[in-house]
Amino acid sequence: MQSKKFFFYEAIKKITLRNIKRNKKVLLMGLGIDDPKGVFGTTLKIHKKFRNQVFDMPTAENSMTGFALGLATSGFKPIIVHQRVEFSLLSIEQIFNQISKWHFMSGGKVSVPLVIRLIVGKGWGQGPQHSQSLETIFSHIPGLKVVAPTSPDNAYWLLNESIKDSNPIIFFEHRWLHNTYGEIKKINNYKIGKSIIEKRGNDITLISFSYSIIECIKASDFLKKNYKINCEILNLLTLKPLDKNKIIQISKKNKKILIIDNGMTEYGISSEIFTIISENNRNNFIQRIGVLNAPIPSTVSLAKYYYPEAYNIAKKVLKMFKIKERGNLNKLLRINPDQPDKSFNGPF
Repeated sequence: MQSKKFFFYEAIKKITLRNIKRNKKVLLMGLGIDDPKGVFGTTLKIHKKFRNQVFDMPTAENSMTGFALGLATSGFKPIIVHQRVEFSLLSIEQIFNQISKWHFMSGGKVSVPLVIRLIVGKGWGQGPQHSQSLETIFSHIPGLKVVAPTSPDNAYWLLNESIKDSNPIIFFEHRWLHNTYGEIKKINNYKIGKSIIEKRGNDITLISFSYSIIECIKASDFLKKNYKINCEILNLLTLKPLDKNKIIQISKKNKKILIIDNGMTEYGISSEIFTIISENNRNNFIQRIGVLNAPIPSTVSLAKYYYPEAYNIAKKVLKMFKIKERGNLNKLLRINPDQPDKSFNGPF
């Protein structure tokens, strides 16, 4: 495959198709998998070509997940798709108490090569029940691997790695990433459990994942141009297992570290990273920001206070350096914090 540019949703669809074509044991299933919008475009029309491997499922998430578990332990490689992470909560018992433990309870004799795609994140009108980023909950469970890509390139290759893996994978896709655009390289530079440095800098390190990396890059570019602050950005990509060695390594480079959580900070991913750094290098000045620890509002007037955007990141960095704002920080403010672009024009 030549290096070409694709949308994030196209990357998900292309690598799914590639695996379905190559391996008849790869199955795709989910509620609305054959919907006219194709789960944000990621499954669009796949069912028309591979009717024996693609299944629209009834509104019975727990049963669907148990069905997928049985297939996975019988030599198949199912991919479950939930259009909202909240839908998967109806199958938590299957995921936490069965899927994650099957390999352990069988003494390593039975593997569960299952991928569960969960779509998270904010979005116009989604409100408290459909906008949550619940990566922390799944990362807490032994036996699960948790992946959270940022670009079309790492989404493509990490989903490929997830499908090939013999362990159950929770694959998080932030809703606002689906229409981002970028190159998919010919060579796979990603492995589950390994992070990457998105940008190098010698003043402060920003650590984040998923969509929040996009906001980190915006803030970093602004800080370099206007305040001569060079940020290093570490993209975690995998939340379970965390790339602890890389986290410890980068903590020795820059004394100041800001962790930007894609979800809530209390009991979150940022807490774990904070602990890893503190236990191994006590010379760092560490701060963190994330989603406000409260139910997510539906109204735009409240949403602007809720999410960790480039404005909040840049403002926090300036505070850590004890640099006074010069009034130009407002350039980073998004007019509508619940709308990534003008094409995003409805609750769904």
